[in-house]
Amino acid sequence: MPEFKHIVRIAGTDVSGSKEVIAALSDIKGIGWNVAHAIVNLLDIDPRMRLGYLTDEQIGSIERAIKDIKRLKVPSWMLNRPRDLETGEDLHLIGADLEFAVKRDIDREKAVQSWRGVRHMLGLKVRGQRTRTTGRKGQTVGVRKRAK
Repeated sequence: MPEFKHIVRIAGTDVSGSKEVIAALSDIKGIGWNVAHAIVNLLDIDPRMRLGYLTDEQIGSIERAIKDIKRLKVPSWMLNRPRDLETGEDLHLIGADLEFAVKRDIDREKAVQSWRGVRHMLGLKVRGQRTRTTGRKGQTVGVRKRAK
């Protein structure tokens, strides 16, 4: 049995070696539970195994799969940037690249002053949630009870 590694570095993120492989992979920004399942199944790794017990070759194969996930023939609906606006192709971004792309999308919506862009500018909820009672900033205003 290989030596146990308490912290494993995958795709620029330190991940706990004591977690199961799927739970540990889902700690990486841009990799959810379903994508982690797909990677583990396509690479034929035991999903119940702890990440710290994987060999360096298995960790390297996971990292290569994350960097180029389309090589694994993952369906396009699993990718987090289908039909990217700039390139037009299906992408899967992770880490800082994903954060930068989301920020760029929000800035573009603000520039064209779409409804969502205006909501972002005003710091209000964007996806149609109710705002009558939630999403308030500052001190809470409640209902005062009458003295009996």
